[in-house]
Parts: sequence; C-alpha cells; structure tokens
Amino acid sequence: MNDTITSALESDRVIDITTTGRKSGEPRRLEMWFHNVDGRIYITGMPGSRDWYANVVANPAFTFHLKESAQEDLAATARPILDETEKRTVLEVLLDRLGYRDHIDRWMSDSPLIEVTFAG
Repeated sequence: MNDTITSALESDRVIDITTTGRKSGEPRRLEMWFHNVDGRIYITGMPGSRDWYANVVANPAFTFHLKESAQEDLAATARPILDETEKRTVLEVLLDRLGYRDHIDRWMSDSPLIEVTFAG
C-alpha cells in the first residue's frame, strides 16, 4: 500500500463499500464509517440487522472505497468478529471514541462487527 492510502486509513472515516447481495448476487454500494484501531481496520454499525453484514458473511470479498483524503477502490475481505472477548475489546475502543461506552451491552448483542483485510 502506498503512503497516501496508508495515511487515509489512519485519518479518514467515511467510505463506501460494495458488497455482493447474498440473495440477488448483485453489487450493493453504501456509505459508512470505518475505524482504525492500532492499524487494524474495522466496520461496525448501530445495533440492529444490517444487510451489508449479511452480505459479507455470505460473500466475504467486497470493495472498500476510499473517498475522503484519497480516492481508491481497494479489494477487501471481511472477517466477522464472533468471539465475544475480541468483539468487546474492539467495541470498547470504538464506543469510547464515539461517546457510547455506556451502550456496550446493546452493541455486544445487536451490532455487527467485521475486521477488514486488503488484498496484496
């Protein structure tokens, strides 16, 4: 990864992702936030069912579209975080940053969480 992309992954927040629809097989693009925790990239969402999450569970390959300080489409793979200890560790950091720490139990039970890895 070049320095521009690395810098964007360290400082940006808003991206688009394109997933493959688990039922339709069609591309689905939406805007969301990502989080960098100690150099590891995560995507989560407010508590509730999320189509994007169901899509990456069924088809882990997706496109991570940088669109703030850098514009780049990155081939990515999602790893759902299912281990409760790992999920709590990551969510505690994210919720502290967002000011939602007192909602940890709800996020633990109802929010999706994936770690993103990039091809190459």
